[in-house]
Amino acid sequence: MTLMTPPRTPSPDPPRTLLLTGAAGGVGGFLRASLPGYGYRLRLADLKPVEGAESLVFDLRDADAVRAAVRGVDAVVHLGGISLEDTFEAVLGANVQGTYHLYEAVRREGIRRVVFASSNHAVGYVPLTGGAPIGSAVGPRPDTYYGLSKAFGENLASLYADKYGVETVSLRIGSCFPEPRSVRMLATWLSPADCARLVHAALTAPDVGHTVVNGISANTRAWWDLGSARALGYAPQDDAEAYAEALLAAHGPLDPAHPDARYVGGSFTLADPHGTG
Repeated sequence: MTLMTPPRTPSPDPPRTLLLTGAAGGVGGFLRASLPGYGYRLRLADLKPVEGAESLVFDLRDADAVRAAVRGVDAVVHLGGISLEDTFEAVLGANVQGTYHLYEAVRREGIRRVVFASSNHAVGYVPLTGGAPIGSAVGPRPDTYYGLSKAFGENLASLYADKYGVETVSLRIGSCFPEPRSVRMLATWLSPADCARLVHAALTAPDVGHTVVNGISANTRAWWDLGSARALGYAPQDDAEAYAEALLAAHGPLDPAHPDARYVGGSFTLADPHGTG
């Protein structure tokens, strides 16, 4: 008999004022639109101005600016940084140094909850040939400098949870778009509405320490297990299967020899990756 982990009871006093970094990006745009519906007041941050009641412009490499940005918020949803592969130097500054500055700032300001946008590319070289759904306990096997920076972020979150009591839920996001764009995304898609549900669950679940979860919708063809995400209270409502017939008609099934069908990270495992998630 399989024992199911019961959902956690939401915190009686969930955070209400959030700093949303990377607010000008694609996922940031989805969350700007949806999180206020869950009762959150947003402080928006990016390298360029973002429409909103409170919008900050700064570089994550500027430690003083990061600390000023987090001051007075209840929690942080950290999407900021480079979201695709780039040079090591660029990724080092924005994603590694920038994420360190973020965690130092929340520690110094006494903020106790972060939702960190990790990625499937932190475990991109995990093979898809095992048959069983891939859980979130899988260790890092990054496929790019970008994926390496996300593995670093997860480990940094673990350190700050153990040493300083800063709790984090790290979301290994698959492919968050209004609808899946490829046959591969029939497995990896995270709908914008489910993304908001997942972030809300990550913000309100109690006693998370450092928890890593897979970030996808309830996809019929999913490669990943959602057990740890559901244990937070995440209840996905969408399924990429609604788009399967059209995508398969347009592109055909995945080639079993292609990285998209062989590895979690898909095309990002190529020497010169040009994938989109």
